[in-house]
Amino acid sequence: MNSMLKNQPRFAAPWSTPLKTMTAATALILAGIAFIGILLGPVGSTIWVLAMVVLPLAMLSVSAFFAIRGYSLSSEALIVQRPGWNSKIDLSGLISAEADPAAMDKSIRNFGSGGMFCIAGVFHNTKLGSYRAFATDPKRAVVLLFPKRTVVVTPDNPQAFVACVKELTGLGSKEIQDSGFKIQD
Repeated sequence: MNSMLKNQPRFAAPWSTPLKTMTAATALILAGIAFIGILLGPVGSTIWVLAMVVLPLAMLSVSAFFAIRGYSLSSEALIVQRPGWNSKIDLSGLISAEADPAAMDKSIRNFGSGGMFCIAGVFHNTKLGSYRAFATDPKRAVVLLFPKRTVVVTPDNPQAFVACVKELTGLGSKEIQDSGFKIQD
């Protein structure tokens, strides 16, 4: 594990059944195409080998590289853990963090992966508008709202994740101050 991530709260990114099914089916199809390409391809045809063997296996490999393994939090950033690398999301300016299992419902993918190793990219729906997703199970969605962007992640324990984000960023105390609540002596 990256030394930067030690002693930071970590949350797993469990896969939903549809994500498991889509990934398995797509992987089987791509591997099957490559297998057929090897068995049935004309000898010496570079275009055949590229199209029927190399391309499907490259698509599978590249997609696996973008899988989401988990999430780590600090007061400054959310780290989306991927195989061999991380995506960093700056938490400065965070307005709210809320668990919402329906947040990704009826979304349209504008760019990204909609179910091969993860659900990641730019999406849009009427509830959130345009948003960036780093997801594996939409029913575990946590919506992070910023002034000019929205990010959705899907940790294993959405409520604990939200509580941790609020504690680390001080968002919980900001919400109390903004609500006008005062402790009487």
